[in-house]
Amino acid sequence: MTSFQLTLLFFLLLVLYKPLLSMANLHKSKNLFRSNLFSQLTSTIPSNDNSPTRYFEVTKPIKLPNTKPCSYLVLQHDFGFTYGRPPVLVNYTPPACYSQDFARIVLEWKATCKGRQFDRIFGVWLGGVELLRSCTAEPTSNGIVWSVEKDITRYYSLLLKKETQTLAVFLGNIVNEVYTGVYHVSLTFHFYPAESNMNGEKHNLNNLAPNHYAKADLILPISRELPLFDGLWFEVQNSNDTKLKQFRIPRNVYRAVLEVYISFHENDEFWYGNFPNDYIAANNLSDTPGNGPFREVVVSLDGEVVGAVWPFTVIYTGGINPLFWSPITGISSFNLPSYDIEITPFLGNMLDGKFHTLGFSVTKALNVWLIDANLHLWLDSKSVKTEGKLLKINNEAVSVYEESDFKGLNGKFSTIANRFISSTGWVKSSFGNITTHSIQEFGYSNSMEIGNDGNFQAVDQIIYFNDRVYTKLPFPHVHGEESFKTFPLSLYVDLSERGEGSFIYVTNVTLGFNEKKYKNVGFDSFISTLQNTQNARAILAVENYLVVKRVQGTEQVYEYYGSDLCYSRNISISNRKFDYDEVSNLCDKGEVPLQISNSNQQKDNSI
Repeated sequence: MTSFQLTLLFFLLLVLYKPLLSMANLHKSKNLFRSNLFSQLTSTIPSNDNSPTRYFEVTKPIKLPNTKPCSYLVLQHDFGFTYGRPPVLVNYTPPACYSQDFARIVLEWKATCKGRQFDRIFGVWLGGVELLRSCTAEPTSNGIVWSVEKDITRYYSLLLKKETQTLAVFLGNIVNEVYTGVYHVSLTFHFYPAESNMNGEKHNLNNLAPNHYAKADLILPISRELPLFDGLWFEVQNSNDTKLKQFRIPRNVYRAVLEVYISFHENDEFWYGNFPNDYIAANNLSDTPGNGPFREVVVSLDGEVVGAVWPFTVIYTGGINPLFWSPITGISSFNLPSYDIEITPFLGNMLDGKFHTLGFSVTKALNVWLIDANLHLWLDSKSVKTEGKLLKINNEAVSVYEESDFKGLNGKFSTIANRFISSTGWVKSSFGNITTHSIQEFGYSNSMEIGNDGNFQAVDQIIYFNDRVYTKLPFPHVHGEESFKTFPLSLYVDLSERGEGSFIYVTNVTLGFNEKKYKNVGFDSFISTLQNTQNARAILAVENYLVVKRVQGTEQVYEYYGSDLCYSRNISISNRKFDYDEVSNLCDKGEVPLQISNSNQQKDNSI
């Protein structure tokens, strides 16, 4: 880039520079990095290659059978100006090869874009059931390419349903003289036949143990219904806003799992960095998002809390500093996680053939949270009616402790939260009596510091999110599923004035998604450990309106060791160039231990 270009850009950039000096927090930095002027700056990082940049999310590969897939191009579409317009709809019927047994079904999203555009959230639904929640990559003048592959085998019964269903894709995009990027998308489902009759055991209803943990027989959408001028998700606007959906289940259900999709935007995109309301009021920061940094999604059934989600802090491709996420994207930004809540203990309240209501709310929410769910149901084909009873429930309200110590714009803040939810119930089916005990445990800690008269913000946060489900089948054993998750996040934003037309702007983030899972089914067991950590940094130094230093770097270490496969990747990128990229799929390092705080675990696994 020539000095003339840099001078021009930063002469214009200083229009934004003055208000930025008053408060350089996460939300103000978002305004800077999302400005058209800064978009021009980031698109001019020197490169000798005019080919499109390939963006990717570091994750383990999907384990596939050694068979040729039956591939089905479901949709091909150019998403231009789609904001406020209906989702793209196509008819879906199972592919001609649907009569086979499939070991794996994979959704593949491929997209290209060129020009200027922001990150856009999008979703894919089949028959109202959400299959994918994702974020687009931010394009460059040379163009970008990216793809998402997701294992959607758990939706087997939906994908092979012998009827025509509606597939909907919503990607709200704006195209005009400023935002020029059009997303060119293809969506394909790949059906991989089993190498042998791997699904035979599933259909043997006399063998309840593997059948109990197999794919659901029926999936009900807990989402908005078409026609719409938006996605099928519900929009939760504030902490008093509860979204409701009525549903009715068949009377022969013996297991029920609610899968919840969540994303957060606008004033709560960076909820983990939101200021306490007393600090905002004292400093007259009326345009700054508040309610503090704690959030939880609460799920209710007929008005009673049945579970919660303390979500992973997904950072979208334009989040905090878009220079971080090129070409590596933030953890789970291309494939946002969904969260399972075991509601089998509550079947006794739902097996009456009547309509019931699921509700979604967000503690301390600001606008906007996009939430919907899929209700996975297992059916007893040898019975027209099952029955059940809720035996006990513990769903006390969340405990939140907040502490503030500030003077003017400088201060320190601490937030600690805990919650415990458990339920026990039985279901009587043709298999006999099945008793299920579900436990959710949550812990949360957030320390925040504001300094330099509001020009410095640091956040150190960790979320503990543990699920345990124990099922006593008509056998001498108790079968269990356990998941212990930790979501660490550390970040800071710092702006230092250095005189007229000079400043240093520093942003750093460390983000982690760690999980240890255990499952035993009959005499079989499964264990896996994931440690996934990103460290990203960026420094922008300007003297006399000229860039004198610009450094961006992102490192990521991904390590997965499981009963199914092992995979590790250690990668580093600086200024969009690879420093190193080391990949291994050998289980030669042993299991990586995951630290779980005993203080956030209550020992309760009795049935």
